[in-house]
Amino acid sequence: MTTIYDIAKKTGFSISTVSKVLNNYTDVGDKTRKIINDAVKEMGYYPSSSARTLSTKKSWTIGVVNVEKLGLEHPFFSGVIESFMKKVEAAGYDLLFVSDKIGNKSQTYLDHFRYRGVDGVIIVCISKDDPYMDMLIESEIPTVLIDIESRKASVVSSDNHYGSELAVNYLASLGHKKIAHISAEERLLAGAHRLEGFMQAMKKNDLHIQDGYIVSGGVFTIEGGKEAMERLLDLSEPPTAVFAAGDLMALGALMAIRERGLDVPNDISLIGFDDLQMIQYTTPALTSIKQDTALIGRTAATILLEQMNNEDEPQQHVSVKVPVSLVERDSCKKLTPVKN
Repeated sequence: MTTIYDIAKKTGFSISTVSKVLNNYTDVGDKTRKIINDAVKEMGYYPSSSARTLSTKKSWTIGVVNVEKLGLEHPFFSGVIESFMKKVEAAGYDLLFVSDKIGNKSQTYLDHFRYRGVDGVIIVCISKDDPYMDMLIESEIPTVLIDIESRKASVVSSDNHYGSELAVNYLASLGHKKIAHISAEERLLAGAHRLEGFMQAMKKNDLHIQDGYIVSGGVFTIEGGKEAMERLLDLSEPPTAVFAAGDLMALGALMAIRERGLDVPNDISLIGFDDLQMIQYTTPALTSIKQDTALIGRTAATILLEQMNNEDEPQQHVSVKVPVSLVERDSCKKLTPVKN
């Protein structure tokens, strides 16, 4: 196995100079850096992770805490993590996904990450009621939150309020007045903000929210959306349009509508939130509010890397809202005004 000593012997540079190049120090000339990197490639050198940790005083690992129940099965979260991973891997970091146990012993997130010696943490859309989240945020470990509300750490999220406003304004422009909302659990930041945005947008459009028109679909699942839509269809006066807080819930709503022998959009207009790739291929193709998962992931990675590389400086927490947009397809219909 090739070692750092072999690289030094081949290139004629000192072991310390080779080490600086391998660890991306900036006080090495470009010519020297190229000679050493060429030798590394030629000789097939792979640095030992333990040696790297000792030399840099870092584990080169970032911890990930992700959403309860649903987790990375949801395309939104997997898209965010994929983008985040590409950014941090380019900087030399690996990801460590955690549970609440080490072996058979229950542990807090903080205990687990201290045990593993991670350099930073990203928390993706866990419940705001999670008892262990504040412990982690208030610790010495640099932390960035995605779709979680906090003044104690940096936060990256979609502009959920505005997304709901886009959805309601669009349906109102088509002549809909009886608009219902399939909400997500309010314990999740995205669910709470999309519900608030829906209610505010209805008020701005002078539209009344009828009794029973806000129904929880749970944690962004197809099953939750289907059950919520069934409750809406059981009302004595069902809505003419439904805004679901997530695309998977919108797909569940579409299933429920069809099972009742009704049609989207001729009987009920339907709009989701996420703009998942799969909804382009449903019949009809679903209108949705598009989230930029790639930008969310990259932004969170950039913020966390800056915090980890400047641990000696006071942490400046930032809150970034990533823009959303309306993607119009075939699931919403313009209503014909009723003539008196």
